[in-house]
Amino acid sequence: MARTKTPKQQLGQALNFLVEQRDLSIVLFVMAILAIIIVPLPTGILDFMLTISISVAVLIILISLYVPKPTDLSTFPTLILIITLFRLSLNVATTRMILSNGHEGPGAVSEIISSFGNFVVGGNYVIGIVVFSILVLINFMVITKGSTRVAEVAARFTLDAMPGKQMAIDADLNAGLIDENEAKSRRAEILQDANFYGAMDGSSKFVKGDAVAGIIITIINIIGGFLIGVFQFNMSVGESAQTYTILTIGDGLVSQIPALIMSTATGIMITRASNDRDNFAEGTIEQLMSNAKTLLIVGFIMVIFALVPGLPTLSMGFVGLIFIALGYALYKYEKGEFKLFDDARHSKRQKEEQNSSSADGEAPIPRKSNEEIAKEEESALDDILKVEMLELTLGYQLIRLADAGQGGDLLERIRSMRRKIASDFGFLMPQVRIRDNLHLAPNAYEILLKGVPIGD
Repeated sequence: MARTKTPKQQLGQALNFLVEQRDLSIVLFVMAILAIIIVPLPTGILDFMLTISISVAVLIILISLYVPKPTDLSTFPTLILIITLFRLSLNVATTRMILSNGHEGPGAVSEIISSFGNFVVGGNYVIGIVVFSILVLINFMVITKGSTRVAEVAARFTLDAMPGKQMAIDADLNAGLIDENEAKSRRAEILQDANFYGAMDGSSKFVKGDAVAGIIITIINIIGGFLIGVFQFNMSVGESAQTYTILTIGDGLVSQIPALIMSTATGIMITRASNDRDNFAEGTIEQLMSNAKTLLIVGFIMVIFALVPGLPTLSMGFVGLIFIALGYALYKYEKGEFKLFDDARHSKRQKEEQNSSSADGEAPIPRKSNEEIAKEEESALDDILKVEMLELTLGYQLIRLADAGQGGDLLERIRSMRRKIASDFGFLMPQVRIRDNLHLAPNAYEILLKGVPIGD
């Protein structure tokens, strides 16, 4: 007889299935977007979807602040498209709900829309229109327009720099500075940067179109709701304007606030330097706190402003004292009188490395001399590098010509020849690698160019 699983076991099994099939969540999310556009949603589900829209926007901006490198979030352009489509589908659902059930009161439409329409703007539709207009102007004229321009420039400059970067990689590979695997990795990184910023150039248009659509949808909702309230439900002109304008402004705020957050996240991702490996939050604090003098000057200026009659003494003085305290602490840190968090983390990391090296009673590995390290690195390079620009292979009886211990001066002659060519023609001849080759005749030699024989 089969044992009946407990609710806890069933829940665990369901969670394991969701984790294993997490790629289906994106598919279900896209299908839900299509369903929202077609199927009318009850009030509770609509509130749930609006909450998800706000939560996802906050999640995206936090990820953009903490991601080490913009291209580490390579799915961001596609994510912008999906989230924009989700938000526009919610606009369709809220418009349907406002025009259908708006005459029954704000509670019949959505609690979130009602709260934004009454609590956030105080139930005054004039204030709501002003606040909504300001948000739209900030989003459309400032953030979205700037992000679109930066995306265009970044995409063009990234594509223009591709040939030079490719040539630099080829030059480093031919000179023996990097191996083939490193060259492939760098080429893949260049291609990833080009694809990312090219896609961001296009996805920024989605953000701009979303802002324009929000304005048009709000105007349509106000006009349509006013006409429906007056001609279909026999509401007075003032009552109809008050009811539908408050609902529409609440809907506009619920839609524009996530749109503003997404536009800001897009701007953060585009305007960051592509070679910056620190996350934005940590790098910004580190750079702003790099000079104690600037913090102290700002603090003293704010304290002076606090002493001016008519200005808020408490708030300005408090902010000034905070800057002075930060500047003084940074000044003491620069003098080495106390340590900050970075030094604490560095000491902790060093201690962990020492503990790991001496774990299980093993003695620490003795340090090698610089000469030993140099010999090991040279041997490792000889084993790893597969492509040589110029190579000279010798039969075993000619090896003595390259052995200084046996009186051979071949290496010095090659150096002199390279210096002579560089002096006469301004061209630095690539380094010549000398190897023995047992397949050659004892007194034979062979010259190779990138592994291809060109002389013997």
